[in-house]
Amino acid sequence: MLWDTHMHTHFSGDSDADPRDMIRSAQAKGLGGLCFTDHLDIDYPKTPDEFLIDFPAYFSELTDIQQDFSAKFPVYIGLELGLQPHLAQKLPEIIEKYSFDFVIGSSHVVHHMDPYYPEYYDGKSEDDAYREYFESILENLAVFDCFDVYGHIDYVVRYGPNTNTYYTYEKFADVIDEILRTLIQKGKGIEINTGGFKYGLGHPNPTEAILKRYRELGGEIITIGADAHKPEHVAFDFNKVPAILKDAGFSYYAVYKNRKPSFYKL
Repeated sequence: MLWDTHMHTHFSGDSDADPRDMIRSAQAKGLGGLCFTDHLDIDYPKTPDEFLIDFPAYFSELTDIQQDFSAKFPVYIGLELGLQPHLAQKLPEIIEKYSFDFVIGSSHVVHHMDPYYPEYYDGKSEDDAYREYFESILENLAVFDCFDVYGHIDYVVRYGPNTNTYYTYEKFADVIDEILRTLIQKGKGIEINTGGFKYGLGHPNPTEAILKRYRELGGEIITIGADAHKPEHVAFDFNKVPAILKDAGFSYYAVYKNRKPSFYKL
């Protein structure tokens, strides 16, 4: 049984999902457990308060829910942390203050602009926009260690003018390989995020080629998440995950508790 360890609830600015409904969906789909990873994106452009979390309320509600389901379904409490280099001092302080099970480090904002917005691509080619995104990940990796895995490494292709029509790992292999090597050196993992299927890309984020390359370079830590913002998207297309990961060279996937990974056979 797989775990879904990337999902959002009403604590995220882009979701109104009830955590209990997310759990019921996970149970109905036969998952082994789940981890909530609501958004914290400080200094988010245009709407700077949209992705802030009231942490006392977050832990209060989710801890109560965790206890209610403890006898029948494991529920962990995590965070998706929006990384930007100028937050290199502030974000680790937040992570140290609270007892998260799992922290995903993600790039949502590149040089004060989210690639979700079309203006991110103004005045630049799609390839240049994608390369800027990947290079921004390296900028984050130079100053952050306060996360466990890096989320949806090629998130940018979800929103490009041609999405992934002309995108390949090989086109950006130099910078992507540097990202993967740096993560491995830091002891960090990556995720397979099935949100790519939900967005119609026909591939997970990151693509199968990147998953395989991470493993070839010696990476061993892989988590699984659907990036669900609604109950119906929990475990989205998880039926595809075991074959993709096995083809990439993985035999196990990871689930974090108290910031430590446990490994489950695929």
